[in-house]
Amino acid sequence: MAFDLLVIGGGIVGAGAARDAAMRGLSACLVEQNDLAYGTSSRSSKLVHGGLRYLEQGEFSLVFEAVSERRVLLEIAPHLVNPLGFIFPVYKDAKFGPFTLNIGMWLYDGLSLFRSPKIHKNLAPRELAEEEPCLQRDGLRGAQLYYDCATNDARLTLETALDAQAHGAEVRTYTKVVGLLRDNNGRVRGVRARGAHGDTDVEIEARVVINATGPWSDDVRAMGDPRPKILRTTKGIHIVVPRDRLPLRHAVVCSHPTDKRVLFALPWGDRAYIGTTDTDYQGDPADVAATRDDVIYLLDCMGKYFPGAKLGPGDVIATWAGLRPLISSEGSASSVSREHEILVDPDGLITIAGGKLTTFRKMAAEVVDRAVAMLRLTGAVPTPLAEAYTARQPLPGAVGWPEDDDAARVEALCRAAAPAIDDDTAELLVATYGTRAVDVARRIQERPELGEALVPGRPERLAQVDFAVEKELAQTVTDVLLRRTQLYYRDLDQGLGAAPRVARRMATLLDWTPEREAAEIAAYEAEVARSRAWKSG
Repeated sequence: MAFDLLVIGGGIVGAGAARDAAMRGLSACLVEQNDLAYGTSSRSSKLVHGGLRYLEQGEFSLVFEAVSERRVLLEIAPHLVNPLGFIFPVYKDAKFGPFTLNIGMWLYDGLSLFRSPKIHKNLAPRELAEEEPCLQRDGLRGAQLYYDCATNDARLTLETALDAQAHGAEVRTYTKVVGLLRDNNGRVRGVRARGAHGDTDVEIEARVVINATGPWSDDVRAMGDPRPKILRTTKGIHIVVPRDRLPLRHAVVCSHPTDKRVLFALPWGDRAYIGTTDTDYQGDPADVAATRDDVIYLLDCMGKYFPGAKLGPGDVIATWAGLRPLISSEGSASSVSREHEILVDPDGLITIAGGKLTTFRKMAAEVVDRAVAMLRLTGAVPTPLAEAYTARQPLPGAVGWPEDDDAARVEALCRAAAPAIDDDTAELLVATYGTRAVDVARRIQERPELGEALVPGRPERLAQVDFAVEKELAQTVTDVLLRRTQLYYRDLDQGLGAAPRVARRMATLLDWTPEREAAEIAAYEAEVARSRAWKSG
């Protein structure tokens, strides 16, 4: 029996498409060559935002769509999408003065129908000194304080896929597509896929196939039939530093002193991160990494805006690098439109590329609409289809979330379920899992050894490893330390000290051989080495 719809790619758009299709009553299958959110969807700036800078480029429809989707995500994933204040300082050499910027802010708020988390406000230099005391004051003319949202991009993708699964979709990670199946007329009728851990090839048949592989889109389209490329991939890198070295109270919008590119410096718990770059990239998407030039570029910008911090290469804890799968066009990398496109090849393969993390739900709905139209042409679509209520159905961690968005109430439930956990752990669990945090806390109560810290002095607990394996499709040590817990970014040693312990626990849960356990530790060490490769570059 063939699926109605097969989605290649377990990033945010692929997961969204599987969720949308399953809600409509279509039989759907999602395949991903690595872990969910392995590529671009765990390597973004971790923001749900309208894209203020797109106003300058006249992309009003993109901004309107993004701020509208920001409101939806605040409703369906309040534990993962959180309002964040942004300071936009204006200096004497700025491209736009305070008056012009204020007009832009009113337009930004207006496009959101004045439903931003908070309406923007003007800040005089003396007010800005109180709000962000470490910011450069020389030449300061004022600032705007406006609001967008921060998110955990990997977990947003994960919960979207889990909800797709809960609605009937089949989700297969570590399943790499190695070829397209075709009928006698040359039309795509499924894929040939191979398991990442030595499994034999399998054929998965589907009436319609969607290619949502981001930077790998051209590679999938070219399987067995070379085609002109449609992508222009650009690289963006971020660096993580200790919060006490860059004690931000808000996100700060910065303009790089050499090329005037807009960057952000963002608070992130006990850390801060800075990004992003935007440069063309031609290599293998799996090999993308920060270079020394990338890191110095970001640090140079911090030297202008936060001269007292004196940030240097030695302050960098971790880096990450990702690729934007943009539609090919002329001009600088930063000027390429973030609009998405849907392309249907003559063999029926549907490809979706471009777009933004914030608008993934709308992108998913559009590509599933296209798939349904193709199904109707063949008379294969179930009638009638159900409504895809993706804008109203909360993601798993938001089910039962307090209507007043009071996370402290959920934290109290965690402490009641496991009195031994401390406040920092309860806060971390709720920020990570939402209402599902109570399930993790119960595991600690039932088995106290699961309450042991993964890294001494930090709030992450061993119970999270069990939960990742049993409830969240984690199959490798890297899945757990990078995308389920984020110790890769937040621990001063990037989780290297925790890797053997995590591997031992996963070996018990998944019945790994000693060879597999050792290989998993080595694979994680290689991932950390990639993050640090810029130091020797």
